[in-house]
Amino acid sequence: MSTESTATTGTYLTLDDGRPAIRFSRVYDHPVDRVWAFVTEPDELAHWFPAHAEIELRAGGTIRFSGDPNMPDTTGRVLAVDAPRHLSFEWEGDELRFDLEELDEKRTRFTLTNILVAENTAARNGAGWEVCLSALDAKARGERFEGPHAGATAPWQEIYARYVEAGVPSGAPIPGLD
Repeated sequence: MSTESTATTGTYLTLDDGRPAIRFSRVYDHPVDRVWAFVTEPDELAHWFPAHAEIELRAGGTIRFSGDPNMPDTTGRVLAVDAPRHLSFEWEGDELRFDLEELDEKRTRFTLTNILVAENTAARNGAGWEVCLSALDAKARGERFEGPHAGATAPWQEIYARYVEAGVPSGAPIPGLD
């Protein structure tokens, strides 16, 4: 499987409360506790998450984001933790929800929902998450991946174009380009 895939796997939706979101789902051949580590431990997040993240794993806790060359260091707030099934937090106005469902002792369904502060960020964020999740997919398979910050070689621009072509809301500034 090529890490240079330009397929779009995110689904754009409007939540029951009217907020726009983009959702991704994967099934990993790992027990739920292992996938929970991918989502919560800084050393694991470093392989795929777009910024270095240190999470105080409790509702109301602080999450610190750093290391993104296109964005300043920031903090967010942990909204909910139900280990090893759910983590949600705020990041730059967006809400990120990670839901893990144990399918059996060795397989876990991973769902990431990015609830958007602005509808026009859907295509941009969707393309970014595709690249990040490609890195997580590789990590889950035990393979090396250049990571979310692969720069000009990352396929996100092609993926972004596919989201736009599919009618996913777009037009938000792109950090590092706009």
